Amino acid sequence: MNSSDQTDANGAPNCWRCKYFAVSWDPAQPYACNLMGFKSRISPALEVLRADGRRCMGFSPKNAPVTNTSTKGRGVIV
Repeated sequence: MNSSDQTDANGAPNCWRCKYFAVSWDPAQPYACNLMGFKSRISPALEVLRADGRRCMGFSPKNAPVTNTSTKGRGVIV
């Protein structure tokens, strides 16, 4: 995965590719960061940049799904 996949046009981390990113049940604050424990109307990385003035330092890429090819040649996601 290259670095352009992990950052947006502003250079902020791409929350959609972070393992701590979640979609909230709250329509007023639809995005959440499980690492820092908050919900936001905008991308959590942009919220951190707006509040702190620095880019999010907690970004951790999601793990790729593992495929099992031993089941009769069919790729099965485990």
